[in-house]
Amino acid sequence: MGCFVSKDKLTKEDMDFLKTHTSYDETTIKEWYKGFKQDCPNGRLTPAKFVDMYKMFFPSGNAVEFCDHVFRTFDMDKNGYIDFKEFLQAIHVTSSGTPEEKLKWAFRMYDVDGNGVIDIQEMTKIVQASNIVVHKIIP
Repeated sequence: MGCFVSKDKLTKEDMDFLKTHTSYDETTIKEWYKGFKQDCPNGRLTPAKFVDMYKMFFPSGNAVEFCDHVFRTFDMDKNGYIDFKEFLQAIHVTSSGTPEEKLKWAFRMYDVDGNGVIDIQEMTKIVQASNIVVHKIIP
């Protein structure tokens, strides 16, 4: 459940792209790819699988709405799933990206309709979804 058809090995083009757009070297990218393929053997992470994975880390939280926003931000091409390139770029930005990269990522998450502006409704929607997660994790 949650994954679809994909290739077994990264292409040279994908490897070059990821080396250029993340801080990871080839060995690290291959390790991440191996783990991604274990969790999603067919190479496509769906929203349902994403929520399931999130629940493993935060079992007491009801974070479906929050996960929807995070997933939307990671699914850069808006095709309904996260492929390995999107996944690794998201890991890079959220864990070791520059402050500017992290700010751009956060802006995309808050800009729910993608119009380049965060209005009060969007801000409220994300803050409320975040509060559900925080209140469940930190009583």
